[in-house]
Amino acid sequence: MAVSSTDLLLLPSMHAGDDEVPVYESGAEVLAKVQEKWAAAAASRPPPYPAMYSSVFGGIILDPAMMVLPIDDHMVHRGHGVFDTAMILDGALYELDAHLDRFLRSAAAARVGTAPFPREALRRILIQMTAASGCRMGSIRYWLSSGPGDFLLSSRGCPSPAFYGVVIASEYEQCGVDGTGVRAVTATVPMKPPQFATVKNVNYLPNVLSIMDAEDRGAFASVWVDDQGYVAEGPMVNVAFVTPERELVLPAFDKILSGCTAKRMLALAPRLVDAGLLAGVSTRDITAEDAKRSAEMAFVGSGLPVLPVVEWDGKPIGDGKVGKLMPALSDLLWEDMKSGPDRIPVPYKQ
Repeated sequence: MAVSSTDLLLLPSMHAGDDEVPVYESGAEVLAKVQEKWAAAAASRPPPYPAMYSSVFGGIILDPAMMVLPIDDHMVHRGHGVFDTAMILDGALYELDAHLDRFLRSAAAARVGTAPFPREALRRILIQMTAASGCRMGSIRYWLSSGPGDFLLSSRGCPSPAFYGVVIASEYEQCGVDGTGVRAVTATVPMKPPQFATVKNVNYLPNVLSIMDAEDRGAFASVWVDDQGYVAEGPMVNVAFVTPERELVLPAFDKILSGCTAKRMLALAPRLVDAGLLAGVSTRDITAEDAKRSAEMAFVGSGLPVLPVVEWDGKPIGDGKVGKLMPALSDLLWEDMKSGPDRIPVPYKQ
């Protein structure tokens, strides 16, 4: 099984010098052991995952000890699966429909079948899962896999795709409003080719290595630059720039992931044009050389939603301080998250 907490890394108690590995002959023994571990963790903090959905079990799970995946699921051992997310803020799901649309496009590109899970069924499951969790702030994450079946490379032996979802309780707040920016570095890990970069799939090893490299170099995240010298994206974020001419520019989405938050920013940004703060809004190719000469820069993603970047590869962006336009764009997105039209109120039980 796959277990999602560092508190549970060693389910059987194994210490140096132990001669015998425990053998559990029944599911009840395994469940008791896992529940024991979770109970110890829960003594110091609330459960971080208050609800999960599994099509394998056919329902919503509230016991963290049972939030597991089959080891022969092809998403686990072959990476044949896709995922997406949505934020929970003030008891509502934000942009779930936009994320679901991308989720289904990813599934089609990855050749993961969706026949057992029509879009409306997925939407209903995710809303009900969030309601059952009682979580009013955090996020949901959900996966569509080619399913359990065997350990071969092909998924032909998998009887049916599998759908999983989880609620992740977390406190978060709008970034950048305190005038604090972050550092960025150019990625040294090769970026994914467009066929894979444009699909939100579970093959995240380049992303993992890229963020680890950035952290090793004292940065928040790295920025991928393609072979032609054009800016692409970060390992878990899009990037945005305000040029010296006050034009908001995001790299075109033809070779990178189409970020839902980035696209929402593009939809809201014309308000700043109307107010005379921005001169224009566009998506286009932008070289790293030109991008580094920007007046402002930011990472854009669901949980931020806009995080100003004040330094790239050791050199300041603009005057090296958080400017006025990225926080203004952040305000637009944050207000949209709190009261915009793309919120789905969650029907929590009283």
